[in-house]
Amino acid sequence: MTDLVTFGDAVLRLSPGSDTPLEAADEFAVHVGGPESNVAVAASALGLETAWLSRLPKTPLGRRVVRELRSHGVRTGVVWTVDGRVGVRYRAAGGSPRNTTTVPDREGAATTEATAAALPLEAVRAAETFYVSGVTPALSETLTETTATVLETAVEAGTETAFDLRYDDQFWSAEEARTCYDSLLSDVDVLFCSEGELEEIFGHDGGVVPAGHSVRTTYDLETVVVRRERRGPVGLHGDEIYERPAYDATTVDASGARSAFVGSFLAERGRGNGMADALAYGAAAAALKRTIEGEALVASRADVTAVVESGEPAETE
Repeated sequence: MTDLVTFGDAVLRLSPGSDTPLEAADEFAVHVGGPESNVAVAASALGLETAWLSRLPKTPLGRRVVRELRSHGVRTGVVWTVDGRVGVRYRAAGGSPRNTTTVPDREGAATTEATAAALPLEAVRAAETFYVSGVTPALSETLTETTATVLETAVEAGTETAFDLRYDDQFWSAEEARTCYDSLLSDVDVLFCSEGELEEIFGHDGGVVPAGHSVRTTYDLETVVVRRERRGPVGLHGDEIYERPAYDATTVDASGARSAFVGSFLAERGRGNGMADALAYGAAAAALKRTIEGEALVASRADVTAVVESGEPAETE
């Protein structure tokens, strides 16, 4: 039995050297990223047996994605196709006053045509937990339907389900996203969201705790985890409230920090640990990821444990 199975798209992130604008770049470093693949990598780093499901073109770039994930200990269940391509995201880091620039190029990605019928759903049925992010149903109508079907399959099999909103206005409006989430969250046990998403998607502009409780009760969720910038996460499980501080980090690359949090949280829950430990390991892993160039958390459980045991909260700005 696999501890954690995820489903979603992956992109090749192309980044020039430090502080080099895209228009001046001569060389690019290649990183594989995507919410679901990054979550699987983080959970694998902390000791879970993980698998990632997707649809990829049978090309060198498609094989590049699989090779990268397998190098992190993630098993892959890929539907290979002669159609479509691997999406690309260009990212150039920049300090103030020049902000980081991101240019997506995902049109025609093979994953957007992934159907539930073609996926190895036996892996979902046999998993302890299934995870998908809100980016996946936003990419195409086909993926909206596929996400719903795979979540239903997990519920029917007794597999715990986890979902991270990850709302992005480059894919759809807040109203479109809310409509989709309304249809999916009845099949979700653990919901991850940000403080801003509670307001932008659900219209809650009060405190995190009452807003989180409102969402939890509205959708009959088991657990709601809210990430807050610099102040650390809040977890709502039943009537219990858990809060952990963020950990200080020198940011080299913030990409993938949210996924590192989610993957590490799920890893601790998968090991049978409680909410307090899961939040602590999630926050510590997110801090570690910010110190690493690229999309994936390249660390061990011992590395994350060392941050947790340091007990040093983030400095406020």
